[in-house]
Amino acid sequence: MNIIGGEVNIMENITSFSKNNFTLFFLITFILCLNFSIRTASCEELQNNKALDEKVRMFLQNRKGTWHDWNIPYSDGKILYDLVLKNKYKKAIEIGTSTGLSAIWIAWALSKTGGKLITIEIDEGRYKKALANFKEAGLSEFIDARLADAHDLVKKLKGPFDFVFSDADKDWYMNYFIALAPKLEVGGCFTAHNASYTGIEGIREFLDYVKRLPDFKTTIDTTSSAGISISYKIVQ
Repeated sequence: MNIIGGEVNIMENITSFSKNNFTLFFLITFILCLNFSIRTASCEELQNNKALDEKVRMFLQNRKGTWHDWNIPYSDGKILYDLVLKNKYKKAIEIGTSTGLSAIWIAWALSKTGGKLITIEIDEGRYKKALANFKEAGLSEFIDARLADAHDLVKKLKGPFDFVFSDADKDWYMNYFIALAPKLEVGGCFTAHNASYTGIEGIREFLDYVKRLPDFKTTIDTTSSAGISISYKIVQ
């Protein structure tokens, strides 16, 4: 009997077993640490989201009834918020920032989908007020606010986009739509404010145009006092 050889084999087996156990222990420890890190990050993200939600909610509540300068009604902002959130839109454009109420509603939804809003305003005074409002609401990082003439800038924006809200010069609605429709992703939508005011120059012409398009399906949300047209792009 080779006792020495047997002892060597036993030691080799013990060493191998120890190494395997150490590898397994290390792997389990790594997975547990990774899981803890992910859960910690998720908790922090959840807390940050809750804090932002509360900040935006309080900002909107405290300012309710004080918005002027061509801003949309508070309830219409909720319609836009729900549209973005429901469809998980991420690449949004707003034409006509005013002092920022509609942009705040849109950007609040985008903060949940991981998106960002480009909003355009031609009036410098309203633009500066909007920037201050975005900062106070805690949403500046989700908004790319531009002081520009939308007639020129909209044509230069590259896209693609999945959400558009138009609330600027009504007689230019159709031109904005024509410029942005090719850059809109399938499933995306072009929305326009004051769609119920067909007596205003440009509104009826715009609605007649979009309702005839075979690659878009247009409805009007009449829960809005002013009416919001919603044109979903159904084919490329």
